[in-house]
Amino acid sequence: MRQKKQILYWLLPLMGTAFALWYVKSATADVVYSDYIRLVNSYLPDVWNPAKFFVPDVLTRIPVSYLARIVNVELFGFSVTFERVLGVLSLGLSGAVFGLYCRERRVGLLWFAMLSAVMFSLNKWEMLTNGSGWAHFLAFACFYYHEVVLDRVWAGKEKKHDRIRLCILPWLVILGAAGPYCASYAATLLLSYGFCMVRDHDRRADGKWDWRYVLYGLCTLLPLLLYMLSNSFAVNEHAGATGRSLGQILADHPSFPVRFLLKSFAGILVGGEELQALMENGTLTNFGVYLLGLFVVAGYLLALWLNLRLRLYEKTIFPMMLLVSGGMNHVLIFISRYIFEKEDYAWSSRYALQFQVGILGIVLTFALAFPAVAQGRRAWRAVMALFCLAILAGNGYTTYRELKKAPYREERFEQMAQQAGDFSGLTDDKLAGLYEYYKGRDKIEQAFEILKENHLNVFRDR
Repeated sequence: MRQKKQILYWLLPLMGTAFALWYVKSATADVVYSDYIRLVNSYLPDVWNPAKFFVPDVLTRIPVSYLARIVNVELFGFSVTFERVLGVLSLGLSGAVFGLYCRERRVGLLWFAMLSAVMFSLNKWEMLTNGSGWAHFLAFACFYYHEVVLDRVWAGKEKKHDRIRLCILPWLVILGAAGPYCASYAATLLLSYGFCMVRDHDRRADGKWDWRYVLYGLCTLLPLLLYMLSNSFAVNEHAGATGRSLGQILADHPSFPVRFLLKSFAGILVGGEELQALMENGTLTNFGVYLLGLFVVAGYLLALWLNLRLRLYEKTIFPMMLLVSGGMNHVLIFISRYIFEKEDYAWSSRYALQFQVGILGIVLTFALAFPAVAQGRRAWRAVMALFCLAILAGNGYTTYRELKKAPYREERFEQMAQQAGDFSGLTDDKLAGLYEYYKGRDKIEQAFEILKENHLNVFRDR
C-alpha cells in the first residue's frame, strides 16, 4: 500500500502535465504572434548564425532558447506548438520536484494534491499559450530543484554530489535559462546561505563556521554579476510607459504602490480576467479586490509566523525560501511595472508563474505545521483550512472560467492563421490588435514574409 501511495507522488504531476497539454491543444492554433514577430525578424531563417548569438546582451536572451529554436526550425518548421509543449513539460518538472520533496518529507497526499492543483491551475493561461516563454517554466523548475538540494544539505540528508550541485547549478541556471527571473532566485539563495551559515554556527558545539556556504554564495553571486553586465548592454523598449519617475508618481498618487501590490496578491487568488469581469458586472468593487489581496498577505504572515514559532526551519528551509521568493517577486514586478502607472497590470496572467511561488510556500508550510499545531489550538487549524479552501476555490474558479474561454481563444488563433500573409483588408490598428504586436505594421508583414519564403510555421505545407 505504501508503494502504491509513493507512485501517486509521480502520477499527480503526470496528470497535471496531461491536463495542461490538453488545454494547450484546446485553446491554441499553431501561428506566430506577439513576441514571435520580433523573434522571426531577429533570428530567422539563419538560426545557425553565431553572430546572432554572440551579442553583448546574450545572457538576457536566455541562451537555452537558441538551442530550442534550432531544433524547432530544423525538425518542426518553427512550430509555436512545439515551444508550448516544452513549457508544459517544464511545468511538469516543477511538479515532479515538489513530488520528490513531499515524498521524502512524507507530506500527505491530500496536501500534495492541493500543491498540484495550484501548480497546474490555468491562472497561467497566458504563459501556457504564448510558447515564447517556455524557458521561464524551465527556469522555475530549476529554481525549485536547487532549493530542494539546499534543503537536503541543510537538513543533514544530503545525497552524493549535492554540494557539487550547489556550486554548479547557479552557473547553468542564471547564465543559461533564468533570464530576468534570476534576480529573485539569486537573492533568495544568498539570503538562505547567510541564514544557514549563521544558524549552523549557533547550533554547533565547537562554534566553528561552515565556510562552504561562502563558496556557494560566490557561485551564485558571480554568474549574477555576469548577467547584470550583459544586461547593461540591452536596449529595452517599454511601449505604454508614461516616462515619469517613481517620485513623481508617488507625489500625485501616494497610495499607488499599496494598491498595485494588493491587486497583485489578489490576482493569484482569483485570476485577473475573472476579477475584472466581477468588477464590471458589479459583483466586486476595487475595495473588495484590495480585501482579497489583504487576505493573501495574511496567509503569508501566518505561514511566516508558523515557520518561526514552530521552528520548522530547523528541519526544512524550503517553505521559507518559497515564501521569501514569492514575496520578492511581487515587489520586483512593481519595480519593473510601475512605469505604466496601471495598477491592473499587477494581476496579469503572465505574472502568475512568479506569484504562485509564495502560494506554494504557504500551502507547504501549512502542510508541515498542521500536525504540529497543538490540539488545544484548533482555531489555527481552522484558519489554515479556510485559507487552503479559498485558494482551491479561487484557482478552481479561474481554471473553470479559462476552460470555458478555451474555444474562443482557439478561434482567435485560427483567425490569425487564416489571415497570415494577406493583411490588405486590415487597418494598422486591427492588424496590431489581431497579432498583439504594436511596434509597426512593417514588422508584422516582414515576419510573415520571412516565414512564407522559407515555408515555416503557417506556411509549412503551402
